[in-house]
Amino acid sequence: MKLILLGTGNAVTLDCFNTCYAIEENGKYFLVDGGGGIQILRHLKDASISLNQIQDIFITHKHLDHITGIFWLLRMYAARIKSSRFSGTVRIISHHEVIAILRFVLAIMLDTDPEALAPHLVLQEVRDGEKLKVLDHEITFFDIHSIKANQFGYSYAYNDTDRLTCLGDEPYNESEEEYVKNSTWLMHEAFCLYGQRDLFKPYEKHHSTVKDACETAEAFHIPNLILYHAEEKNLLQRKQLYAEEGKQYYHGNLFIPDDGDILYLK
Repeated sequence: MKLILLGTGNAVTLDCFNTCYAIEENGKYFLVDGGGGIQILRHLKDASISLNQIQDIFITHKHLDHITGIFWLLRMYAARIKSSRFSGTVRIISHHEVIAILRFVLAIMLDTDPEALAPHLVLQEVRDGEKLKVLDHEITFFDIHSIKANQFGYSYAYNDTDRLTCLGDEPYNESEEEYVKNSTWLMHEAFCLYGQRDLFKPYEKHHSTVKDACETAEAFHIPNLILYHAEEKNLLQRKQLYAEEGKQYYHGNLFIPDDGDILYLK
């Protein structure tokens, strides 16, 4: 099983794509978020991921840098379904607010009745603590209790002993403890270096620094930590700079991916 980082940037990055990624197992994909625009199609192409291979899509929240790329995927899927060029099934999962937006986009912007796309395209609403099967493994979705837009994360038990937990793009909240503890992998946003907090002002945007994310992972003894949703001004030196700061506070395996990087979960 591998995790392909399609985009690692925050909302306004131009030289790296906004945050989105895919998990692959046996040639099938679970896509998380869609980035901020049509570039999602190029990033999927560059990763050799076809629309037919995507089984499930999860959208964390409605912010433009996470949902706008999904609008283009809806357009592609709707066109293929209408012309009988898509015979599979893709399920789009999110909380009620996002599902309502997707229905609006299909009906008003794409002039398509969402129900007419069934069973090939399914919009599935999930609630806090609800479990589903994704790529034949159990995944639990949970409300991160955002102070901004309603947002969900997830904890993915991809085998009997290992679990990947994603906290969305906001700092760790104590309500997430049951999902974070005993995770094998933790995905945590890191807007910038703690040493550059005065420059990027992450706390004003309710985001974390590298130090904050690493201290959380250290406190829970997480073996593997992935930092993403980051600024781009340090893009060429980001791996080195983030690793240097992070290793002062975290002693597990620290990953600072660039767009297109692949991590192997097992």
